[in-house]
Amino acid sequence: MKKLMSIIVSILFAFSLTGLCFAQDKPVAPAPEKKAEEKAEKKCEKKKVKKEKKAKKAKKEKKAEKKAEEPAPAPAPEKK
Repeated sequence: MKKLMSIIVSILFAFSLTGLCFAQDKPVAPAPEKKAEEKAEKKCEKKKVKKEKKAKKAKKEKKAEKKAEEPAPAPAPEKK
């Protein structure tokens, strides 16, 4: 009976130690708020880049229109 009790106690001791090993905290994922903030910042940056590109394109179009509107210089009269 003593042997049986010692075996049961040793098994319970082993289970208690393995239970502690598996009960450790898992690494916590970063907070979803930070992810949302990062996504918002990236969107904001993308929008800024798009606005800059649109502004450059509009500026080029205005220059092209201005050039097209200017009359061509008159050719110099030929002298004989």
